[in-house]
Amino acid sequence: MNARTLVRLTFANPASAIYLGLVAVAVAVATAVTLFARDPGFEWALPALFAFPLFLVVALVHGAQGQPPTWLFLTELVVCVLLQSLVLGTIVEASRGRLRLRRRPRAS
Repeated sequence: MNARTLVRLTFANPASAIYLGLVAVAVAVATAVTLFARDPGFEWALPALFAFPLFLVVALVHGAQGQPPTWLFLTELVVCVLLQSLVLGTIVEASRGRLRLRRRPRAS
């Protein structure tokens, strides 16, 4: 796979676009509540739940170390969401039968 295929699978199909849009809305709401509320509470739990299957593995790595720094939490969240969007796009394209191995002609 080349970079164009990865970008297309991650961002350019409808399922991945809807998923990334929902995550963006959840992050925007969590950011607004964090900035403007006295006690933001568990607002960042919703974006983490959108990345749940993969984010659970990342959270288990931290284990008993407690809460990671904010920059690490956000980086892990973005990476998990992008990887899940790639997997979602791959599943959608494979179910449509569009994901094929392209054979290049052999140079003589």
